[in-house]
Amino acid sequence: MDTKYLEIVKAPVITEKAGNIAQNQGKYVFRVDQRANKTEIKNAIEKIFKVNVEEIRTINVKPKKRRVGRYSGLTNRTKKAIVTLKEGQSIDLG
Repeated sequence: MDTKYLEIVKAPVITEKAGNIAQNQGKYVFRVDQRANKTEIKNAIEKIFKVNVEEIRTINVKPKKRRVGRYSGLTNRTKKAIVTLKEGQSIDLG
Protein backbone atom coordinates (compact mmCIF):
# COMPACT_ATOMS: atom_id res chain seq x y z
CA MET A 1 0.00 0.00 0.00
CA ASP A 2 1.25 3.45 -0.89
CA THR A 3 2.21 5.71 2.05
CA LYS A 4 0.55 8.74 0.44
CA TYR A 5 -2.84 7.19 1.27
CA LEU A 6 -1.85 6.94 4.93
CA GLU A 7 -0.90 10.62 4.89
CA ILE A 8 -4.36 11.59 3.59
CA VAL A 9 -6.38 9.56 6.12
CA LYS A 10 -4.97 10.41 9.55
CA ALA A 11 -7.24 8.56 11.99
CA PRO A 12 -10.82 7.43 12.54
CA VAL A 13 -12.95 9.66 14.77
CA ILE A 14 -14.06 7.47 17.67
CA THR A 15 -16.82 9.26 19.54
CA GLU A 16 -20.28 8.27 20.67
CA LYS A 17 -21.90 10.22 17.84
CA ALA A 18 -19.57 8.72 15.20
CA GLY A 19 -20.24 5.25 16.58
CA ASN A 20 -23.99 5.76 16.36
CA ILE A 21 -23.97 6.85 12.72
CA ALA A 22 -21.61 3.99 11.82
CA GLN A 23 -23.92 1.47 13.43
CA ASN A 24 -27.24 2.91 12.24
CA GLN A 25 -26.45 4.48 8.87
CA GLY A 26 -23.25 2.79 7.66
CA LYS A 27 -21.29 6.06 7.65
CA TYR A 28 -17.76 6.35 9.04
CA VAL A 29 -15.95 9.49 10.21
CA PHE A 30 -12.23 10.05 9.62
CA ARG A 31 -9.81 12.86 10.39
CA VAL A 32 -8.09 13.71 7.08
CA ASP A 33 -5.40 16.00 5.72
CA GLN A 34 -6.67 19.55 5.29
CA ARG A 35 -5.39 19.85 1.73
CA ALA A 36 -7.05 16.62 0.54
CA ASN A 37 -10.08 16.86 -1.72
CA LYS A 38 -13.00 14.42 -1.90
CA THR A 39 -11.55 12.40 -4.78
CA GLU A 40 -8.24 11.87 -2.97
CA ILE A 41 -10.06 10.89 0.23
CA LYS A 42 -12.27 8.42 -1.66
CA ASN A 43 -9.29 6.75 -3.34
CA ALA A 44 -7.40 6.53 -0.04
CA ILE A 45 -10.33 4.96 1.86
CA GLU A 46 -10.94 2.44 -0.93
CA LYS A 47 -7.26 1.41 -1.07
CA ILE A 48 -6.69 1.24 2.70
CA PHE A 49 -9.88 -0.58 3.74
CA LYS A 50 -10.72 -2.35 0.43
CA VAL A 51 -14.33 -1.11 0.33
CA ASN A 52 -16.44 0.81 -2.20
CA VAL A 53 -17.22 4.41 -1.24
CA GLU A 54 -20.56 5.81 -2.32
CA GLU A 55 -20.43 9.37 -0.94
CA ILE A 56 -18.07 11.70 0.94
CA ARG A 57 -18.96 14.78 2.95
CA THR A 58 -16.22 16.97 4.38
CA ILE A 59 -16.20 19.36 7.33
CA ASN A 60 -13.57 21.98 8.15
CA VAL A 61 -13.35 22.03 11.95
CA LYS A 62 -12.49 25.46 13.33
CA PRO A 63 -9.83 25.80 16.05
CA LYS A 64 -10.95 26.20 19.66
CA LYS A 65 -9.55 28.69 22.15
CA ARG A 66 -7.44 27.08 24.89
CA ARG A 67 -5.62 28.57 27.84
CA VAL A 68 -2.70 27.25 29.86
CA GLY A 69 -2.07 29.55 32.80
CA ARG A 70 -1.78 33.06 31.47
CA TYR A 71 -1.03 31.95 27.91
CA SER A 72 -3.89 31.61 25.49
CA GLY A 73 -3.92 30.19 22.01
CA LEU A 74 -5.84 28.06 19.55
CA THR A 75 -5.93 24.35 18.83
CA ASN A 76 -5.03 23.18 15.33
CA ARG A 77 -7.58 23.32 12.52
CA THR A 78 -8.64 19.93 11.24
CA LYS A 79 -10.78 18.42 8.51
CA LYS A 80 -13.21 15.55 8.93
CA ALA A 81 -14.69 13.32 6.24
CA ILE A 82 -17.97 11.42 6.65
CA VAL A 83 -17.75 8.40 4.34
CA THR A 84 -20.84 6.48 3.16
CA LEU A 85 -20.12 2.95 1.93
CA LYS A 86 -22.04 0.84 -0.57
CA GLU A 87 -24.88 -1.24 0.86
CA GLY A 88 -23.71 -4.28 2.84
CA GLN A 89 -20.11 -3.14 3.37
CA SER A 90 -18.47 -2.16 6.65
CA ILE A 91 -15.14 -1.13 8.14
CA ASP A 92 -13.87 -2.74 11.35
CA LEU A 93 -12.33 0.07 13.41
CA GLY A 94 -12.08 -1.91 16.65
